[in-house]
Amino acid sequence: MNDDTGVDYVTPWQLCERVDGGGVGVVESSRCSPCSVGDVVTSFNWPWQTHAVMKGSVLQKVDPKLVDGRVSYFLGAVGITGLTALLGVREKGNVTKGANQTMVVSGAAGACGSIAGQIGRLDGCVRVVGICGSDQKCRALVDDLGFSAAINYRREDVPARLAECCPGGIDIYFDNVGGAISDAVITQMNSGSHVILCGQISQYNKDVPYPPPLSEEIKETLRRKNITRERFTVLNYMNKAEAALCELSQRVQSGQINVLETVVNGIENMGGIRIYFWQKGNQTTRNRSDVEHNTASLWTDYQTSDENDWGTTLQQLKFNL
Repeated sequence: MNDDTGVDYVTPWQLCERVDGGGVGVVESSRCSPCSVGDVVTSFNWPWQTHAVMKGSVLQKVDPKLVDGRVSYFLGAVGITGLTALLGVREKGNVTKGANQTMVVSGAAGACGSIAGQIGRLDGCVRVVGICGSDQKCRALVDDLGFSAAINYRREDVPARLAECCPGGIDIYFDNVGGAISDAVITQMNSGSHVILCGQISQYNKDVPYPPPLSEEIKETLRRKNITRERFTVLNYMNKAEAALCELSQRVQSGQINVLETVVNGIENMGGIRIYFWQKGNQTTRNRSDVEHNTASLWTDYQTSDENDWGTTLQQLKFNL
């Protein structure tokens, strides 16, 4: 584990302490007025356990009708990752209808990238190209999410495929990975284009500051082509969250945005499935008319609780990995 996450809103997990992450659950008993029994609530710092006593101030009430009862979507497409995708594209992408723009998304089959590419297409990009790590994911991006093309960085020549898929150059780059892939994309970007610096996952285990430093060659490319590359943190735009979540809900319900999701049953499987995704990658399969994917969430069994402590007692439904 790293001593520093590089951001001020997430702290490192500590050895021998309970881990947490995004979660959604049902209130079973409450001593705080905003939360009533039966309410569905979510939190960014949800403990990995079947029941928890939490302060009502850290919980956000959500309406299952917004996601047709699929409350796991509050951890993804209609939650923080969906917000990051939509607001990142809107605030930093400068997508303009009718401008014949091309967007590239790295980490395109992940929770955020898969939504960002669809938002780019819906907002007016005529070509959206995704970069991911398997042929199966490439097929899902094109066949299920409407990407124009997809590149498997594990077995394809990324610069050559970018030139093939983006003959007019690249106007918007939604960057989730950093490193060599991002260098290849930036090299083929047009003058006056825009990099949305959302994540740098290929660099997180390196002992460098965030955002990681760029090579002199890439710095010169950005300067010479007047390419904007601005860090995007969704928490800086929470004044726009309510309207954005309503839009995401409507687009998911109407089928304009499709959702990639993986569901694994049992809280006892949480540690193992997390390790599996990091070691072996994600496998895209179809299930219940959905594309199941790598933004894994884990169901726990329904149980009753007799806890009568202060705060709000919750029953865990989903954990976001």
